[in-house]
Amino acid sequence: MKALLILFFLVNLDTMLKTAHGTETQDQILSITPKTQEQVDILKNVSTQYETALWQPVSPHYIKEETQVHLFVPANSSETVKDLLQRHAITHEVLLANPNELIEMQTRNDSTDPRSSSTYYERYHSLEDIYFWINRTQQDNPDKVKAILIGSSYEKRPLYVLKLSVNNRPNKKAMWIDCGIHAREWISPAFCLWFVHYSLSFYKSNQDITNILDNMDVYVLPVLNPDGYHYTWTTNRMWRKNRSISRNTKCIGVDLNRNFDANWCTEGASDEPCTEIYCGAFPESESETQAVANFLRIHKDIIQIYLSIHSYSQMLLFPYSCTLEEAENHSELFEMVQEAAQKIKRHYRNSYRYGSGAKTIYLAPGGSDDWAYNLGIKYSFTFELQDRGRYGFLLPPSHISRACNEALLAVKTIALKVNEKTKAPTTPAQTI
Repeated sequence: MKALLILFFLVNLDTMLKTAHGTETQDQILSITPKTQEQVDILKNVSTQYETALWQPVSPHYIKEETQVHLFVPANSSETVKDLLQRHAITHEVLLANPNELIEMQTRNDSTDPRSSSTYYERYHSLEDIYFWINRTQQDNPDKVKAILIGSSYEKRPLYVLKLSVNNRPNKKAMWIDCGIHAREWISPAFCLWFVHYSLSFYKSNQDITNILDNMDVYVLPVLNPDGYHYTWTTNRMWRKNRSISRNTKCIGVDLNRNFDANWCTEGASDEPCTEIYCGAFPESESETQAVANFLRIHKDIIQIYLSIHSYSQMLLFPYSCTLEEAENHSELFEMVQEAAQKIKRHYRNSYRYGSGAKTIYLAPGGSDDWAYNLGIKYSFTFELQDRGRYGFLLPPSHISRACNEALLAVKTIALKVNEKTKAPTTPAQTI
């Protein structure tokens, strides 16, 4: 009996000590607003020297006075980080007290088969599930869906694009949508699945989607960064980059949205492999970037709209992000995102900021939308989906439906506008 009591005491000693000292034992997301330059410098140091993950902004470089910083702080760094903030009178609040509960909620699924569950599209899915979904979607819709292998990732996972095509009209134009370029942004691949399902389910019954699909094919890449996405499901939920190994460094991964050849690796990107915005060894150094760029180069004469889906912060952006200069058709692109944002506000009572990337957020060179624009795809956009930071990258499954419907409304608004603008003028039939 005595031995059992000693064993019980030892097993529970750690818990009792933590309770006695009031120590935080859970990961947390903190919202911190530095008020002075000194506090900015301390916060930059915290985010690089301690085991933390910056959610917003993506790099310490962008931290500035009077601007909210969202920081993921693991349990083992929590006390040290909070003591440091307190010592320097840096105010903070806890955004999420136990993100692990949300992560568990995100990974809980009732079914991996889209045909056997009514809530399939209101859940997040692992990479294996998504590959299964791609095969199933193609099998169930052989007349409308074709899976195209455009390349593979660093770890040799396939990159599949789904082509949605409902007719064989000559000279048909196309729209491109990619999701999951940043691994931790799970609402992004969820939107790609949502969009395909919606398009196939409501073609012929919804006027807008019928109009879009009758006039253009749609290419959808559900997960641009499969290695990183898989890693967020198995190892580190906060991972952002791909999983390529660089020479002469222990740090892994390249930010694929800094790896395209658009003012590559200038201000707003980094040549340091350990940063979250590492631009890679050279433009298109990554197999994922190269696969997408090659496909777009081959199809640039038919693809009129380029869309890249991200999270979080609720923004509708267009080129340029790599320079403060305005795009040639800036006012046209501005009008499109403005109309989309107004419709979201009207239908869903939710606000989206909009404008060119560099002026709306910050300089971000090497992005896919700028590169696509320079390639000649003049209607090029990046959407940042829900939310503004309450849940950040850990948006609960219960929010998927609303987030996807907002993005869907924006996609439809823009696609219909482009259809209208690019429609060939009809000429009266000649009498013989």
